[in-house]
Amino acid sequence: MKKPTVFDVFSGAGGFSLGFEMAGCSIVAAVEKDKWAADTFMFNHPSTKMLLGDIESFDNDFLKKSISKPDIIIGGPPCQGFSVCRKNAGDPKDPRNSLFTEFLRMAQIFSPKVMVMENVPNIIKAKTKNGENVVDIIEKEFAQLGYFVYYKILSASDYGVPQLRQRFILIASKQKLQNPFPLQTYYVADNLSYDEEEKMKSAGLIKCPTLWEAISDLPDIEAREGAEVMPYTKCAENDYQKYCRNQATELHNHLAMKHTKRLVDRFAAMSWGQSVSDIKDNRLMQRKRNGNGEVTDKPYDQNNRRMHPNKICHTITATFYGNFVHPYKNRNFTAREGARIQSFPDTYVFLGKPTVVSKKLAIREGRMGEMYLCQYSQIGNAVPPLMAKAIADNILKQVSF
Repeated sequence: MKKPTVFDVFSGAGGFSLGFEMAGCSIVAAVEKDKWAADTFMFNHPSTKMLLGDIESFDNDFLKKSISKPDIIIGGPPCQGFSVCRKNAGDPKDPRNSLFTEFLRMAQIFSPKVMVMENVPNIIKAKTKNGENVVDIIEKEFAQLGYFVYYKILSASDYGVPQLRQRFILIASKQKLQNPFPLQTYYVADNLSYDEEEKMKSAGLIKCPTLWEAISDLPDIEAREGAEVMPYTKCAENDYQKYCRNQATELHNHLAMKHTKRLVDRFAAMSWGQSVSDIKDNRLMQRKRNGNGEVTDKPYDQNNRRMHPNKICHTITATFYGNFVHPYKNRNFTAREGARIQSFPDTYVFLGKPTVVSKKLAIREGRMGEMYLCQYSQIGNAVPPLMAKAIADNILKQVSF
């Protein structure tokens, strides 16, 4: 039986592709402009044709010659903001002035049976300068190309991803879909009463793994410990951990950050749910930058919050290395712990440096070779594979390829 073929536009490290691959698709091509993210994608999808570069630089003829007509095109064009790709393009809030137009161009070139677009939830509230809803414009553009259009905000935890992550998903299909979005298969047990949880179970739902259920089998390491490659030291303890191990024989990307003793002591003073803004010990409080040791009066509340082990994690973002503190260790998460929370299997290896300096500092110090997406950013930017798989499974059940 022929596998549906997929072209991943704005592929990043490949979480979206991985989910569709897990559902039985063949990922035939991808476009990514960031070298390290593309390296990660190719390491894990060696048979996929990778076009490294800015999608705007690839003209229609080149793309037609390079890529066989795919059945499905997926991608997350950076519309939030929006990312204006042409100077003097007018209203920056109009998606037709953003990289969304490149995603739409792929539909015009290849006319796939299905297009799946992912974005931030707030896109659903966005309006142009003259008050037009952004999603209405996007829907209209796809409809003009002959697609039935459906969109919804999905929660990753509904599909077994152990984090509070919501994403806007738009599906454009040449074939009318009766059920465009996958049904919820998991429930979050946080703060549910016994009766409420029993009701969820009786409806056939499975309990979503907690943070600790996702990462507890990983090797115990403190700040400054761990390695890019290391052996497992514990056995898998539950089905989610068995899924993550995926018959891996060694562990990658489990390297802890090199925190100072003062930062470790600061973390030690924090309980579950607390962040740096809750620290009251003057010796451990955050200092002003270039403030001669003065305590800042505006500690950033979202920085370094200690996660609760028995709840699902907060949203893993591109900067999650500074957002969260391990529930038991006095350090931030490793890249692998973040990948677990995103539902990447341990066999999925992330390339590039774990973290990098800011672009401004890299330019100032001439470190141009570090101006790429680090492992943490690649992981945080990704579509959780289990969520992508649920979307793909649901499409494949309804569309003939």
